[in-house]
Amino acid sequence: MLTAEFWVKAYLKRLELANIPAYVTAHGNDASGAVLVKCARLDGTAEAFQRSFDLMTGARKWMSLVSGPEPDVDASIRKQRSFDRDLWVIEIESREGVTLLDEDGLMD
Repeated sequence: MLTAEFWVKAYLKRLELANIPAYVTAHGNDASGAVLVKCARLDGTAEAFQRSFDLMTGARKWMSLVSGPEPDVDASIRKQRSFDRDLWVIEIESREGVTLLDEDGLMD
């Protein structure tokens, strides 16, 4: 299993290669922190994604945690961080909502 830090670095590199601006807004535990990805659409809305397990298949997949006005998404992220200090938060900016989370290698 990959460490959280390794996965974050690989994800940031993929985003860079796709010319999608990305920032680490909260640095979680390097070894085992969970990762949350916020996609700001630059129109006042955003969506946050968290990685979950599909109980039927055992596979990992990214699921929407919250979507809507950006201040509401930010409030939800702050709430998550309040009870998980090891949580990584990556913010990307994509008008089209492109996150690359559905690409091979990013589910793991």
